[in-house]
Amino acid sequence: MKEKKHEHPVTEEELILAKRMPTEKAAVQVAEALKQLGDVSRLRIFWLLCHAEECVTNIAELVNMSSPAVSHHLRLLKTAGLIASKRVGKEMFYTASDTALVQQLHHTIESVAEITCPEEE
Repeated sequence: MKEKKHEHPVTEEELILAKRMPTEKAAVQVAEALKQLGDVSRLRIFWLLCHAEECVTNIAELVNMSSPAVSHHLRLLKTAGLIASKRVGKEMFYTASDTALVQQLHHTIESVAEITCPEEE
């Protein structure tokens, strides 16, 4: 059986779209971030850290989870580049990363969830 030839050429608009398409590296970064935020617990932890710098113990209390479970989620969020950490003495503190992607995700969560950023009240 003979394969049919493609019968219409790529349009100028399609070429423009192709040039503006995210690079594979950018697409991987966004997909990984969205994958991590697809988990309810991580999404809540991420949102909290967009507003405050917290230690594992405080995060666990605020999201009603065990510290080991929170630590697991923090590791995944950090690997995805969504949060940052710093050590103060023996304690590790976490906050949202200061990137354009994180800011966009933060605002998207608040928009979709129809909540107001505490700083805007």
